[in-house]
Amino acid sequence: MTEESLIEYPCDFPIKIMGKAEQNFTRTALAIVKHHAPDFDETTIEIRSSKGGNYLSITCTVHATSRDQLDALYRALTGHPMISVVL
Repeated sequence: MTEESLIEYPCDFPIKIMGKAEQNFTRTALAIVKHHAPDFDETTIEIRSSKGGNYLSITCTVHATSRDQLDALYRALTGHPMISVVL
């Protein structure tokens, strides 16, 4: 049985990536995003640190072209040891 997507493609799709505020966290997350969405504009990234400064939240809005693209991006992000949560 094939699941239908509730999202109409192509579209701009925000992805929030969270993890510990380590030295290469932002660079690593962006490399994964750029691999799956080569047209991602890095100047649109939003970075916020937690109240204590121990965690970072990165929001990347990608131009999603398909569900397969988003699924692959989510798998790559959630599979990386530096990344704790992807929303």
